[in-house]
Amino acid sequence: MSRSTRLPALGRSTLGGLPQLGASAPRDPARAGIVHLGLGAFHRAHAAVHTARALAAQEGDWGIIGFANRSRAVVDPMARQDGAYSVLELSETGTRADVVDVHRGVGVMTEDPPAVIREIADPRRRILTLTVSEGGYYVSPRTGRLDVEDPPLRADLADPASPRTVIGLLARGLTARARSGDPFAVLPCDNVTSAGQTARAMVTEFLERSGVDDDVLAYVREQVSFPDAMVDRIVPATTPGTAGQVAELLGVRDQAPVRAEQFSMWVIEDDFPAGRPAWDRGGAVMSAEVEKYEQVKLRVLNGPHSLIAYLGALDGRPTIPASYEQDVITEATDTLIREEMLPTIDLPTGFDVDGYIADLQHRWRNHALGHRTRQVGSDGSMRLPQRLPLPALFHLRQGRTPALLALTVAAWFACAVPPRGFEPGEQARAMTDPAEARLREIAAAATTPAEHARALLESGCLSAELAEHEAFTVLVGDLLTTLVTSGPRAAAAEALSATHREIHR
Repeated sequence: MSRSTRLPALGRSTLGGLPQLGASAPRDPARAGIVHLGLGAFHRAHAAVHTARALAAQEGDWGIIGFANRSRAVVDPMARQDGAYSVLELSETGTRADVVDVHRGVGVMTEDPPAVIREIADPRRRILTLTVSEGGYYVSPRTGRLDVEDPPLRADLADPASPRTVIGLLARGLTARARSGDPFAVLPCDNVTSAGQTARAMVTEFLERSGVDDDVLAYVREQVSFPDAMVDRIVPATTPGTAGQVAELLGVRDQAPVRAEQFSMWVIEDDFPAGRPAWDRGGAVMSAEVEKYEQVKLRVLNGPHSLIAYLGALDGRPTIPASYEQDVITEATDTLIREEMLPTIDLPTGFDVDGYIADLQHRWRNHALGHRTRQVGSDGSMRLPQRLPLPALFHLRQGRTPALLALTVAAWFACAVPPRGFEPGEQARAMTDPAEARLREIAAAATTPAEHARALLESGCLSAELAEHEAFTVLVGDLLTTLVTSGPRAAAAEALSATHREIHR
């Protein structure tokens, strides 16, 4: 029997004496003011941590009722542990573990949709937070409106009383809550541009299409806020050894640990009609300039992060630091930030952009995290439309063709939807994407990498407007051809050369 199996289990009875991030939430589930959808590692290492810290600064009824999307892998161990779990913080100077104890109920959305609806309607719940990834908002990349062609969403619209999607559940829950008229806030915590406004638009369109009464629409318009937020923390996937590390550090068995970097940032629009935790005292920034912070995150961190992942995977690199330390990938990433991303951003007031970039470079070099290229590169069809089209269009409208943005697109295609006859390698093959089958079908008739890129771009998989720019389509095709024939280093060098020509012309 190993030492860890002889240790006591993490739970309410073993919390005493353990290092804790912030404070525990009130034990009574009736005092849980927050509902959360998307009980994954990011929420548990980010918003839940800030909430625990807020409770340490100011007590309040801010426990969390959390719902995983479809898996019980986290729900069951958290239930056994009375909602508690540990965060293993990884830095180059050392590793530490602390307990978070703010969840006062857990469930699975797809197993019990009525429970989600009841929680949203419950007047004791005052905020709903979301970490459901970009695809959970059901925004059509072609129209920017609700993606009514998506089969699960279409099914919800056909039977809005029995929803399964996040947007359908939100709409149904708010319809039920409208009977009491209690104010409410829906706070998205995903990498979606203007996520609060986006969530409001998608929920409102769903309600309109499902034929609800005008009083429900009035309630959502007047009593429900959808504040924007920017979230930032690298949360690598939990590994088989994570629980063992926690056991060594804390002396307890934790079946639901999460790993995270030291850095954590949360910028929130302060619009909560029914109150909120003291997040401003728990490490968050309350700001009226969330959109500017979002631009920084999406374009300076997320877009370049994707480029590191795709080029690194194609170069056989399993982790982000192993990729970023390659000279040509470092140069391509840093040039993408300085020459193609920063000129498109209206920076927040007083923002130290050079300090932020220096922090990013340090984070990307952190081997202690072991953040895998396959994790960062997955779900590109949901993530890249938020990160690439707007900055690319900024340059194209001014007569410039952004070669490193084109390289990011070409590298995504090479990893996620490789052209006929191209073998992208083990790291790229391990990436997953919900649109993979559809994208493969779109490009099925292509006989060359250039045709492959054109078919995908003209499908509007990134944006309809971007697909109209011939110069960008041609350049993506050229770079995809180089990736296939000569490899990622040659393609990065080609894109860098094109970027330098643009700068000096």
